[in-house]
Amino acid sequence: MGKIWVYMICIGIANSIIFGKLEDLNKIIISESARGIDFTISLIGIMALWMGVMNIAKESGLVDLIGKWLEPVIKFLFPKIIKSKEAVSFILMNMSLNILGASNGATAFGLKAMEKMQELNPNKSIASNEMIMFLVINMSSIQLVPITVLKIRLDEGAVNPSEIIFTTLFATAISTIVGIVSCKLMERSS
Repeated sequence: MGKIWVYMICIGIANSIIFGKLEDLNKIIISESARGIDFTISLIGIMALWMGVMNIAKESGLVDLIGKWLEPVIKFLFPKIIKSKEAVSFILMNMSLNILGASNGATAFGLKAMEKMQELNPNKSIASNEMIMFLVINMSSIQLVPITVLKIRLDEGAVNPSEIIFTTLFATAISTIVGIVSCKLMERSS
């Protein structure tokens, strides 16, 4: 992936030199990097809130309670890790934040879930079926409230930034179902 970014940057710089737009490129880099920083800072509060809420939910036992309700689903999706309360807890927190649209806040919990699943993985050099399933669900991620997209739409002056919620929910639900079915069909037996 790093090589692709290097190629894209080099091609962009070469094109700006060839077409005499190097000054425009410099202006865009400076202005857009400032916008990127502003956007990131504006999301920090939202992410901090959701991460705090999820940590409180974990400490209060709410995550364990939700885990009990979702045990049949978790057992179907991740059959070999159901006994690891820590892995299941991190998976639930990651999925909850993704569902609420705070995907950046979910990253820390996703990394911890992968660490715990790797500890349970008998073949450390190959991702387990459960790890692959988790990645697919994490990438497709059903979203009830796409916070980042709503924030972008609000910043860009959309009249009704929340009008995309139903469409986003439908699209992400379909992508998650297709991802789960595909993973189950292609699982390695071990």
